[in-house]
Amino acid sequence: RSVIVVGPSLSLHRCGLPREIAIELFQTFVIRGLIRQHLASNIGVAKSKIREKEPIIWEILQEVMQGHPVLLNRAPTLHKLGIQAFQPVLVEGRAICLHPLVCKGFNADFDGDQMAVHVPLSLEAQAEARLLMF
Repeated sequence: RSVIVVGPSLSLHRCGLPREIAIELFQTFVIRGLIRQHLASNIGVAKSKIREKEPIIWEILQEVMQGHPVLLNRAPTLHKLGIQAFQPVLVEGRAICLHPLVCKGFNADFDGDQMAVHVPLSLEAQAEARLLMF
């Protein structure tokens, strides 16, 4: 959960996700990537690489995020546009970036509103999120 800020350079289907939030949400996928690429021998070694924020972590995170949509939710969720799917991109800072034209569905503005981020895990949930994204 984080504050939203304007990201006018983003496409309508993209959201800017802070590195701290992204690494927390996609940690298991990054661990799997490290082990599959033989950059870590076990989960403990992979977690220590993530804690130390080694440069390879961000490369693997970028790869993982390309294939995973995220769901943004602004409470209270009163109708179906209160939760929408986006393709995440890494941004600096601690705030979630949104294109200003997608805010109406969320009934959001940029005066301190907060949103929650969710990652659909199953293949069916990811496919549904991609379908609803466009």
